[in-house]
Amino acid sequence: QVQLVESGGGLVQAGGSLRLSCAASGSILRINDMDWFRQAPGKQRELVASITAGGRSTYADSVKGRFTISRDNAKNTVYLQMNSLKPEDTAVYYCAAEIISPHVYKYWGQGTQVTVSS
Repeated sequence: QVQLVESGGGLVQAGGSLRLSCAASGSILRINDMDWFRQAPGKQRELVASITAGGRSTYADSVKGRFTISRDNAKNTVYLQMNSLKPEDTAVYYCAAEIISPHVYKYWGQGTQVTVSS
């Protein structure tokens, strides 16, 4: 049984910072891409950032220069450092990971709320 558990969400003022973490556990052979998505009320879920096993990262245009995704392969953990937060960043943030255990499957975390006040 593979699980992704997120932490680090909360309430912050505009211009502030938060760091999200997502740890994968269970019978894991390998983790390929790890992603952060977000979903604001009334909107579709969107990809915020993604990182390959080798550390190559990509970002949505709306967060470039403000957010940084990273991962610790030894800990099966992905992070999202969010700086210069804006009210429009308010959403539930989900991590996702393509995990081989031994079948390939995309697992999702339960989500963590990020609220940015103006």
